[in-house]
Amino acid sequence: MPKPVLAIVGRPNVGKSTIFNRIVGERIAIVEDKPGVTRDRIYSSGEWLQHEFYIIDTGGIEISDEPLLEQMRYQAELAIEEADVICFTVNGREGLTAADEEVVQILHRSKKPVVVAVNKMDDPSMHEKLYEFYSLGIGDVFPVSGSHGLGLGDLLDQIASYFPADEEDPYDEDTIRMSLIGRPNVGKSSLVNAILGEERVIVSNIPGTTRDAIDTPFTKDDQDYVVIDTAGMRKRGKVYESTEKYSVLRALKAIERSDVVLAVINAEEGIIEQDKKIAGYAHEAGRAIVIVVNKWDAVEKDDKTMKEFEEKIRDEFQYLDYAPVIFLSAKTKRRIQHLLPAVKEVSESHNMRVKTHVLNDVIVDAVTMNPTPTDHGGRRLRINYATQVSVAPPTFVLFVNDPDLLHFSYRRYLENKIRAAFGFAGTPIHIIARKKSD
Repeated sequence: MPKPVLAIVGRPNVGKSTIFNRIVGERIAIVEDKPGVTRDRIYSSGEWLQHEFYIIDTGGIEISDEPLLEQMRYQAELAIEEADVICFTVNGREGLTAADEEVVQILHRSKKPVVVAVNKMDDPSMHEKLYEFYSLGIGDVFPVSGSHGLGLGDLLDQIASYFPADEEDPYDEDTIRMSLIGRPNVGKSSLVNAILGEERVIVSNIPGTTRDAIDTPFTKDDQDYVVIDTAGMRKRGKVYESTEKYSVLRALKAIERSDVVLAVINAEEGIIEQDKKIAGYAHEAGRAIVIVVNKWDAVEKDDKTMKEFEEKIRDEFQYLDYAPVIFLSAKTKRRIQHLLPAVKEVSESHNMRVKTHVLNDVIVDAVTMNPTPTDHGGRRLRINYATQVSVAPPTFVLFVNDPDLLHFSYRRYLENKIRAAFGFAGTPIHIIARKKSD
């Protein structure tokens, strides 16, 4: 089940980013005492009392040429669209303002659970100012200090109580769950239609026209699949176009439910920074990945075009050097027959197990060919034993004399040797160093 989502909503300069950073535990959002200083829509993961969740700081959702109140309204509506629980943040020192009440009107209509964080309440003598916020009638009210971390435990207790209960996975373990991620207008909906062989999804050339995220099960060559469609842009198209990065959160939810992620690129437009960011989420989540270059029919090409385009992908997506690249056209269905075999192959890699004695033979050979590194004091990394501890993604533990001696470059070398021996096409693999107990 996807992690629940907490959105922090409120007018500028009430301390949303400070609270965000406190909950996340690191300084991710820019914090400065100027309204609107959170320049980007920031999201991260949080954890509280065994609850893992996404947390989004809406301060960076800026819609150009819109008045501040209109921007805030958009931000709140976008947060409501995505969130399971909303933390409405206000400035306790300043009291309730007209701008706060604008946001409250939207929250009232949302029917989503709301918790009110009255921030900047560093001194208990200020708590008498809480009463005016109770009059809002939209949720429980908690005095907090984001800058000092006061009151956040009680706030998070209440937030966690509103998270939805876990649901059972509706699909059996042999079903390959795949999602399509990518920027608006790369052709995700058309590709779903091409895979399914029928017009199941609304298709339009306007970004953000898919109305909802729909799971679509199907069977091909005795293999069960389910397509988890990620677009799901239900609100104003213009808002989502102006805040393209906001759609990432929905992609994250779909990635979590997927075994295989199809990272879709528009061949006409080429690769842009947003493509790399979106594919990076799937890589970081440890999912199997196929890079799909769609709209290949619209590209003028010769016998070198495909090779040159793939080289560019390899250069731009260096962290995805293990992912196969499929060129196709969802519109004409040219080369579409190559897609599901690639999906099945990377899914099998994602769940592959290697016998321990065979793995250790590969590690011994790798060390023989390229001895382990030493630190500045001359201490050498010693690998005593290796074993695979899990799949999806394949994860290997090396028992060593000192985990700090396993440098990134040697870890990468070992990964390449494991891939050369066993394949693992389309899946990240994780290598963990642990100190061998005496």
